[in-house]
Amino acid sequence: MFNFLKRKEQVKEGLTKTRTSFLTKLTSLVAKNDVNEEFWSGLEETLIGADVGVETTMALVDKLRGRADKERVRQAAQVQEMLKEELLAILRIQNSDFGISNVTPQVILVVGVNGSGKTTSIGKLTKYLKAQDKKVTLAAGDTFRAAAIDQLKIWGQRVGVDVVAHQPGADPGAVAYDAWQAANARHADYLIVDTAGRLQTKINLMKELEKIGRVIKKCDATAPHETLLVLDAVTGQNGLQQAREFKKATPLTGLILTKLDGTAKGGIVFAIAKELQVPIQYIGTGEGIDDFAEFDAQDFVDGLFA
Repeated sequence: MFNFLKRKEQVKEGLTKTRTSFLTKLTSLVAKNDVNEEFWSGLEETLIGADVGVETTMALVDKLRGRADKERVRQAAQVQEMLKEELLAILRIQNSDFGISNVTPQVILVVGVNGSGKTTSIGKLTKYLKAQDKKVTLAAGDTFRAAAIDQLKIWGQRVGVDVVAHQPGADPGAVAYDAWQAANARHADYLIVDTAGRLQTKINLMKELEKIGRVIKKCDATAPHETLLVLDAVTGQNGLQQAREFKKATPLTGLILTKLDGTAKGGIVFAIAKELQVPIQYIGTGEGIDDFAEFDAQDFVDGLFA
C-alpha cells in the first residue's frame, strides 16, 4: 500500500507544471458551460498547447464530438469526463511481460540519445529493482564516450552493484558478452546494458544494436528480454521523432520517460503512446534517486486532472 501511495504522489508531483498549464485552460473552457464550436476550438488549442500533438488532438476531438452528439451531451463538464476516459484509453496499451520470465539473468538493453537521461535512468531502475531484492549487473556498452563509462561506474558504486566495463572505444558486443558471463556466474536476476546514443549516425547505431543483440543471443537465445527507450519529456515533439527513429533501428518493448517534472507539456505522453503503440514502463519524476516510478495509466490521467 505504501509503494502504491508513494507512486501516485510521485506522479502527481511530477505533473505539476503540465497540470497547472493544462487545467487552467481547460477549467476556463468548462466554466463557459456550453458545448459549441468555440468550445471545441478551445479544446483543440488546449491539447496542442500541452504537446498532445496535432494528429492525436484531432483524433481525440473528433471522437469526443461524435460521442457528444450521440449521447446528446450539452454540458462542458460532461465532455471533460469523456476526455479523461479517452486519454486513459490511449495510454492503456498492452504491457510487455516485463520481468516475469523464469530465465536469469533477464537482459535489458537501454537505448536513447545522449542527454536524454539514459544512464541516470539505468541507475534509478537498478535502485528500483534492488529494492525488490533483485540482484543486478550493469554493462557499460556505451564505449564511444569515456564519460558514459565513468558515469555508469559511479552509479554502480552508488547503488551497490557490479559494473562490467572495457576501455573507451572497445567493442560494445564484447562488453555485453563479458557482462552476461559475469551476471550469469554471479546469479544476477537482471543484466542492464547501456548502449551508445548516437542517433545522428543512424546506420552505425542500428548495426551496433544488432551486433549487441546477436552476441547476447549466443549466451541466451531468448535475450534480450527487454529493449527500453529513454525519452526526455522536455524535448516534446523532438522526443517523438527520436522514438520513431529508434523504433526503426531496434524492436522496442517499452519506454522510460524522464524529466517529466521539468515540462509543462507532459501531454507528449499521449502522442507517443498513440503513434508508437509501445508501452510506457517507467517515468522519472525528479532529480532524486528515488524519483522514479512504474508507469500507471490511471495514475497519470488522475495526476493530470487532480
